[in-house]
Amino acid sequence: MNTSRPLTVKRRKPRTAHVALFGVGHSTYWPQFDGLLDELLGYHRVLAERLGTHGVRVSDFGMVDGASSAYDAARKLKAGCFDLVFCNMLTYATSACWGILARELDVPVVLVALQPLPALQYGRATTRMQLANDNVCAVPEFAGVSVRLGKRPPPVILGHLHGDAAADAELAEWCAVAKVLHDLRGARLGQMGHSLEAMLDMHHDPTMFTAQFGLHVVMCEPDEVLAHYRRVTAAEAAARAREILAFFDTPAPKSDPLTAKLSAADLAAAARAAVALERFIDEKRLDGLAYYYEAEAGSEMRRLVTNFIVGNSMLTAAGFPMCGENDLKTCVAMLILDRLDCGGSFAEFHPVDFKEGFVLVGHDGPHHLNIAAGRPVLRSLRQYHGKPGAGASVEFRIREGPITMLCCAQTAHGRFKFVVAEGQSVRGPIPATGNTNTRAFFQPDIRTFLQRWFAQGPTHHFALGVGHRASAVLKVAAALGIEAALVTS
Repeated sequence: MNTSRPLTVKRRKPRTAHVALFGVGHSTYWPQFDGLLDELLGYHRVLAERLGTHGVRVSDFGMVDGASSAYDAARKLKAGCFDLVFCNMLTYATSACWGILARELDVPVVLVALQPLPALQYGRATTRMQLANDNVCAVPEFAGVSVRLGKRPPPVILGHLHGDAAADAELAEWCAVAKVLHDLRGARLGQMGHSLEAMLDMHHDPTMFTAQFGLHVVMCEPDEVLAHYRRVTAAEAAARAREILAFFDTPAPKSDPLTAKLSAADLAAAARAAVALERFIDEKRLDGLAYYYEAEAGSEMRRLVTNFIVGNSMLTAAGFPMCGENDLKTCVAMLILDRLDCGGSFAEFHPVDFKEGFVLVGHDGPHHLNIAAGRPVLRSLRQYHGKPGAGASVEFRIREGPITMLCCAQTAHGRFKFVVAEGQSVRGPIPATGNTNTRAFFQPDIRTFLQRWFAQGPTHHFALGVGHRASAVLKVAAALGIEAALVTS
């Protein structure tokens, strides 16, 4: 496999979010300590500017310093339709500020307690200096009131304001979470066809996606794509074929008799299907699509629906997650990892290597091409295993280094549940079967890890991304009120 750096698929739309920021303090201090309010608002501006560097739009509501200003802020915040709210703990504040806002806001709120000084200058310390650095003082009061309101204590970012890499990383991560929440709420995920026969873990209730993620499931018909497929011209298909060939390698087959060098006919079918897919999702204003449809043997429809793999892999890399086998739950997991900017390929467990202690993870598509190690490969498959059809299929391994797996499962009560793990992708040979496969290592050993993963009741699919992003995924789960299990060593 050619290991040169692959091309990158451009996003269909940018990652973004709209966050709110307000500071809290104690109005009694302002006449007692001349200039303290202005000093604290200066620190507040530092935080507002820092948030803006993380690709989010920031609306700043200034200081909330008592019950009256809290009611006023609540009205404005509720009208803003924000993805996330940051409460800047500038100094001590009474919990009336927090209780009113916590009761009224139906949006995740993060407390930010960043001291201007990393430590008090004890030899010259004053009450004024203490108050300007009293950022954590009210945090327990806010947490306790949250519990009394029947809510979870809010998450807290602790640290100092200047040069604190850990605190800066947490701010960046919460801004990334806001981008996930922004795109989940109001997303239109298409559902086309049906689940692959007898795959009970794929079944789902579309209403639960609205209830728990705030998205809408759009019921789609394969004929709607077929109508676009029939209108694709030869010139349009040829142009898309050239784009595909510029992106992928097309090597000779190796050991698997099901594989062949990419044929002109399979390339043409994949290119035509890719053009039709993009026009269909634009027409339906979709943000993702889960599909499975078999169609009549030998029909034009079967030729279409069994040749989505190349187009859906390029769409997935562009931030439009697509899932075969009608796995809408994994489509959501892929969207989450993509909006965290760490990929999100459709994946499942393949054979275990008990000699070296890893498991192959991959699938026959779709895949997030932007996280490939080297240029991805296209092969012609004479048969898609376990399902009807034949045609072009995508093969690659993801980049070496840290990886994250996110499975969106469901409980007996219909609630979604995240199962999350971090591991390592390690360079090495993969089977040349026209599928993605990555050599994935997990702690403490592969046998124990898999047993612990299975014990959480996952589905057999999951989203696979690069980097260790479990912390961010758990924050997304908490913000949505979804149960999450981190499978650790």
